[in-house]
Amino acid sequence: MTTKRIAVIGECMIELSEKENNVSRGFGGDTLNTSVYIARQVPEDKLAVHYVTALGTDVFSDQMLTTWQKEKVKTDLIQQLDDKMPGLYYIETDDTGERKFYYWRNDAAARYWLTRDKSDEICQKLAHFDYIYLSGISVAILNPESRQKLISLLKACRSNGGKVIFDNNYRPRLWQSREETQQVYHDVLCCTDIAFLTLDDEDALWGEEPYENVITRTQALGVSEIIIKRGADSCIAAIGSNREDVPAVKLAKEKVVDTTAAGDSFSAGYLAVRLQGGNVADAIKRGHLTASTVIQYRGAIIPLEAMPGV
Repeated sequence: MTTKRIAVIGECMIELSEKENNVSRGFGGDTLNTSVYIARQVPEDKLAVHYVTALGTDVFSDQMLTTWQKEKVKTDLIQQLDDKMPGLYYIETDDTGERKFYYWRNDAAARYWLTRDKSDEICQKLAHFDYIYLSGISVAILNPESRQKLISLLKACRSNGGKVIFDNNYRPRLWQSREETQQVYHDVLCCTDIAFLTLDDEDALWGEEPYENVITRTQALGVSEIIIKRGADSCIAAIGSNREDVPAVKLAKEKVVDTTAAGDSFSAGYLAVRLQGGNVADAIKRGHLTASTVIQYRGAIIPLEAMPGV
């Protein structure tokens, strides 16, 4: 049996989190979360999960690499740049549990993964992967030239028989304007096979409208499999004219501890089933199960022993 390969492209940052005057350090990033949760749910001999980014040569970067390797996430396509470091964000939590985020990422190493000497060699390898996964953040952190290079990579992968998977994950502060984002998302979606669309993000970017309109707009760009994520509401999947509507797992309010990585882990659970040939309904159920488990623990990456049985 040939092991398939998925490349997950994005950024992971140093995370500082304050609660009751105590500060703890960890690592966080939307695509990193997804890569870990895929690797935990799919046998390594069936799907090899590669993370693609750039880091520094500092102690934090080394710790990230060691942690990911322990999670069976492959790091051979990650560049370590002597003159850059990972970005950093700080989470401040008030007495009511509300969180406020502060970011230092304008010169983070991940922004430069497509501009350095090894980038062409890495892209040549990625063009022959079975799957490439990226998010709106993966694209937002790049300069315009790197974005075009990324689009070319996605096209090359598809021409070689690979599939592209895109999670919209829209963060307005990372973009110059909505118009810029709309154009870039249009270009990425034209190269996409499977799209995860958080409905709140779609509403923020395009204006609020019925989810069927979102599906119609996205299908017009050639996306064959569309998953509409609606938080605690049911998830809608569209393949052609077929629809799957699967309710989310309902949790008591007191069980919801931290919603960080809920969407990232849902996507991972869905792909853990679909990329092994499972049907859409079962994939959505796994996505809901994964996400509903993750939000019962603090932090983006929950303990391995807390993972639901797979």
